[in-house]
Amino acid sequence: MSWILLLGFALSVFFMLVYFLARFVNHMKEEQNLQIETFKDGLIDKDNPVGLTGEELTKLKDQQAEAQKHLREVISKIPVVQKEGKFQVDIDAVKKRKEEPAKSNGASTPQANKNG
Repeated sequence: MSWILLLGFALSVFFMLVYFLARFVNHMKEEQNLQIETFKDGLIDKDNPVGLTGEELTKLKDQQAEAQKHLREVISKIPVVQKEGKFQVDIDAVKKRKEEPAKSNGASTPQANKNG
C-alpha cells in the first residue's frame, strides 16, 4: 500500500514540474517575443530545404535560373572537339580566338623605333 502513495506523490510532483515548466516557457516566449515553431513547420521541404519564405524562395529560384541560363551561354561558346569518344576543348580554336583581338588592335604589327 505504501508504494501506491509513493507513486501518487511522485506523479503529482512530476505533473507539478511539467506545469511550472510550461508556464515558464510561455512567460519567456512573451518576454522575449519568441515564436516556437511546431514539428510540422520544422520538416524539410524538398523544394525549400533552407526554410525560406515564399518571396525569398521565388527570388532565389529566379536567381538560380538566371545563373543556369548564363552558364549555358558561356559553355556554348567554348569550342569543343570529340576525340576518342570524349569531348575535349579545342586548343587550336582557343589560340585563334586569342590571336584575333591582338591582330585587330595592331599589337602584332612592329612598332617604329623612337630612338633612331
